[in-house]
Amino acid sequence: MDIVHERAAGMDISKRDAKVCIRIPGTRARTSSRTVATYGATTNEILRLRRDLEAAAVTVVVMEATGDYWKPFYFLLAESLNVQLVNAKAARNIPGRKSDVSDATWLAELAAHNLLRASFVPPEPIRQLRDLTRTRSNLTHERTREYSRLEKGLEDSSIKLSSVVSTLSTRSARSILDALVSGERDPQTLASLAHASMGRKSAALVEALTGRFTDHHAFMVQLHLDRIDQIEATLAALDTRIDMVMEPFSLARELLMTVPGISKNVANVIIAEAGVDMNVFDTAGHLASWAGVCPSQNESAGRIKSTQTQPGDHYLKAALGIAALAVSRSKTTYLAVKYRRIQVHAGALRAVVALQHTLLVIVWNMLHDGVAYDELGIDHYDKTNPERARKRLQRRMVALGFEPNLTPLSAGS
Repeated sequence: MDIVHERAAGMDISKRDAKVCIRIPGTRARTSSRTVATYGATTNEILRLRRDLEAAAVTVVVMEATGDYWKPFYFLLAESLNVQLVNAKAARNIPGRKSDVSDATWLAELAAHNLLRASFVPPEPIRQLRDLTRTRSNLTHERTREYSRLEKGLEDSSIKLSSVVSTLSTRSARSILDALVSGERDPQTLASLAHASMGRKSAALVEALTGRFTDHHAFMVQLHLDRIDQIEATLAALDTRIDMVMEPFSLARELLMTVPGISKNVANVIIAEAGVDMNVFDTAGHLASWAGVCPSQNESAGRIKSTQTQPGDHYLKAALGIAALAVSRSKTTYLAVKYRRIQVHAGALRAVVALQHTLLVIVWNMLHDGVAYDELGIDHYDKTNPERARKRLQRRMVALGFEPNLTPLSAGS
C-alpha cells in the first residue's frame, strides 16, 4: 500500500497518560523506524509532547481514547498539528497480543497509509452549545426520574393521585401535594384545590386522595418536590444560557423550526450535535449514517445478514424521535402521510426511524443550500402517481359494495 504520510504518530490515550508512537522514515530506502514513549495527561506534559511531535515534523497525529480522555490532548495538539480522532472500532488491531504500546504502533501504521477516517469534532462554539444541550437533556431525564420516585412514595401512602390527573407535574397535582405536606388530610378539601377543569373528576379525585398519608410520607414528598424545583431552576438557567450561545446560529434555528415536528429544543439539539456547516458531511446520507438513523450494510456471499441501525449519536436520535412522534400525530403534513404509509407495512418503530432519516435529509438540504422548508402537502403521493391513487379508490369502492366508475372531470364536462 502507498504511504501517504511518511511521518505519522499514533496515540493510545488513558486517564493518566498516553502511549505515543512516532513513525518516521528509516535510514535505508523503503524502511521506517518507530519510537514509542509515554507522556502524562497534564497540560505541561501535553505541551512537551507537542514540541516533540513538531520536532519530528509529523504530518498527521491519530488518537483513540476511552470516554473523554482525548479532549486535553486533542485541543492542545490541534493548535499546530493535523490531529485526527478515530473510532476505536475502526482502528481495531488483529486479535492476539494487545497492549497500549501495540495499539499506538498500529495506529501510527494505519495513519501512515491514511486508512482511518477522522471523527467529527465540531468547532468551539458548537462544542459549548453541545455541553449545554446535553446537560439539559440529562437533567430532563433526572426530573422524570424524580417524578417516578414521587409516585412510588404516594403509592406507599395509598394516595392514587397519579391515576386521576394526567401527570404529577400539573398545577392541580402540585397544589394538592403541597397541601398534603402542610398537614391537610381531608380528601374533600384536597380535591377542592384542583383546577376547575377537573370538576367532572371530583368524585374520583376524592376517592384517590383517601389514604394513609403520614408525616414520613410528607417528608419524602417534600424531598422530591424540592429536588424537582431545583432541577426546574437549573433548566431555566440553562435555557437562558443556550439562547445566549445560540445567538450566532439563531437564523439556522429559525429555519429548522419551520419543519413540522421540530420545536425550539429539538432545533437546539440538532445544531449542537451536527453543527450548521453541512460541508462536513458529503451528502445527506452521510449525515444520516453518522447519526445512526439509516440501515447498516452487512452483506457476505450475496446474503444480507443485518440491516439494523448503528448506535450513532443518541442525543440527536432522541431529539429526532421526539420530532418524528410529533409529526406522526399531525393530519395536514406530507411527513405525517409518509409516516402512515410506512407504518402500514413496516410497523410503527420502523416508520419512526424512516421519519428520523427523512427529517435529517431535510435538515441537511436546508442548511447546506440555505433554503426554506417546502411543504409538499398531504396529496403529494396522489399527484406524483395519480393512476395508483385511482386504483386504490376503486379497490376501496369495491370493498364498500359500490360499482367503481371513476370518470375524469375533463371527460365528463
